Amino acid sequence: MSKDPLLQPYQLKHLTLKNRIMITSHEPAYPEDGMPKDRYRAYHETRAKAGVALTMTAGSAAVSRNSPPVFNNILAYKDEVVPWIKRLTDACHDHGCAVMIQLTHLGRRTHWNKGDWLPAVSSSHEREAAHRAFPKQVEDWDITRIVQDYADAAERMKEGGMDGIELQAYGHLMDQFWSPVTNTLGGPYGGSLENRMRFSMEVVDAVRDRVGDDFIVGIRFTADEDLEGGITETEGLEIARRLKATDKIDFLNVIRGHIDTDPGLTDVIPVQGMRNAPHLDFAGRVKKEIGLPTFHAAKIPDVATARHAIAEGLLDMVGMTRAHMADPQVVKKIAEKREDDIRPCVGATYCLDRIYQAGDALCIHNAATGRELTMPHEIPPADEKKKVVVVGAGPAGLEAARVASERGHDVTVFEAAPDAGGQIRLTAQSERRREMISIIDWRLQQCSNRGVTFHFNRFAESSDIESENPDTVIIATGGLPHTDVLGDGNDLVVSAWDIIAGDVKPGRRVLVYDDAGDHPALQAAEMIAASGAHVEIMTPDRSFAPDVMAMNLVPYMRALQDKDVRFTVTYRLKSVRRSGNQLAAVIGTDYSAHTEEREFDQIVVNHGTVPMDELYFELKPNSTNLGAVDQDALIFGRSQPQGANPNGAFALYRIGDAVAARNTHAAIYDALRIVKDI
Repeated sequence: MSKDPLLQPYQLKHLTLKNRIMITSHEPAYPEDGMPKDRYRAYHETRAKAGVALTMTAGSAAVSRNSPPVFNNILAYKDEVVPWIKRLTDACHDHGCAVMIQLTHLGRRTHWNKGDWLPAVSSSHEREAAHRAFPKQVEDWDITRIVQDYADAAERMKEGGMDGIELQAYGHLMDQFWSPVTNTLGGPYGGSLENRMRFSMEVVDAVRDRVGDDFIVGIRFTADEDLEGGITETEGLEIARRLKATDKIDFLNVIRGHIDTDPGLTDVIPVQGMRNAPHLDFAGRVKKEIGLPTFHAAKIPDVATARHAIAEGLLDMVGMTRAHMADPQVVKKIAEKREDDIRPCVGATYCLDRIYQAGDALCIHNAATGRELTMPHEIPPADEKKKVVVVGAGPAGLEAARVASERGHDVTVFEAAPDAGGQIRLTAQSERRREMISIIDWRLQQCSNRGVTFHFNRFAESSDIESENPDTVIIATGGLPHTDVLGDGNDLVVSAWDIIAGDVKPGRRVLVYDDAGDHPALQAAEMIAASGAHVEIMTPDRSFAPDVMAMNLVPYMRALQDKDVRFTVTYRLKSVRRSGNQLAAVIGTDYSAHTEEREFDQIVVNHGTVPMDELYFELKPNSTNLGAVDQDALIFGRSQPQGANPNGAFALYRIGDAVAARNTHAAIYDALRIVKDI
């Protein structure tokens, strides 16, 4: 038996969990028609097979029709969900993994123009800032129906073979009743804490009556809203005591904070650059005070922190949800004493930010997550060893080299710079985004373990590539900043990269013109503002930095808004000319013929990259496939066909920004789905 605290079993009521690591409830937005079908099952089964003790499915599975899903949630109010739940549960049970599901009514955390166009309901008419729907204040007959809906949904989950359920009470209807900020009801459901808890107690009673004592029922709840006028720690602990006193709640899953705004949500679920495990000690206090089995997750990305949480008795089960999106084999690698092999979660929160923009959850540097039906987490060996040459050691090139070396191929990488990393190494110079360098460091270590040969400070030419006698060549040369975007004056501007790299010092009055909407503009603006300069961030879009997305935008705003920074939307930089020792910016708009002119001493442009593709086009005539990619094979995870050029010497592919300006995930996905079959 292992002495590792994380690998010890835990007895939860009648259920024996084989270790102390769990995946907490989250909605990756993989349902089809509201059902957890094959993609959903494969996602959880992959993690179950790798050893996690408990996987908690379906963040916010909807119990009622007037709780329409805003994140493509599972529709737990439909009978047809049962067989799909059964398939998922059976698949995980086959690997000794317990399975539960989170049930909820979203209350005001949704919108009336979703689903059946029913009005949102809550314990007040006040809207939630994040979803902007003014709810109907709930009536008694609404409450009666919703309580029944909870019980019906719980029964469906038991029928589907689940080991238990988790009721959601942070930011949703249950704790909207609890919080003085969101409960303006009178009578039996408003006023005193006893009244504000009445709805939840009715739900707990109805659920327990329906599922019986041999089914686990827990609650994930905010024990401190950290919000003026909201639930305090003292009141949160009293709520927990009253839930325990019912003798109907089997575990607490502790949250601290509120999620009604993007900043609030980001403090509950911190992103990169924010402190790891910020609420762990608080959860430990709740466990000590209440004495119920206690779970918790909030940026616990590494094994050391998770082990500390269990060893010190702060938690009974530790949630490593984003960590398992980055690497589903966390538990397996711990058990095999391969912790250094764990692909690290870098806190980019690309997963959650995509969900909040109505996308599906994807890991920024594990392209197999959510694609388990077509992409491998474990790379199988090739039938035949080949010579693979990769040009470029950014995220795309390193992923190509990693995958090819895991296939057993002889891999050589050429890189013009003295170090690997490409744009990732540049972006990681920012204190806030330093964790991104782990994307590079992990791949370098994986390549080193498998004998990949690197040639740094080597600007590869076609003769260098051909002298290697390769079977396959992967061009991952990336791109260069695209600043040639103005009618006049392109030679007078600098790129966001110039500022971030320190190649150009910030001016004193600076315009940052962002026509790409990704991180570099805000990173540059933050560095310029920190120098004491005046900064105006301008975009022709109607919102700032859409590709940065909601949660990642929060730290930038906190760093910028207390400085001399102005934000301007819907204006386009058209041209630049010299005006004495200043630069005159001619500014227009897509909405009218209006123009104006303003002066700055520095203008920074962020407009993506243009591919460095010269080497690719030099090599193309000598390749067997003439650089062509079979798109159907690419999409459906099949190997690329043999090329038709009889004079070709090698297969040739290009990936990442060498094709077109995209993001880190796209570059890594390019590499994985091309190279996994070479």
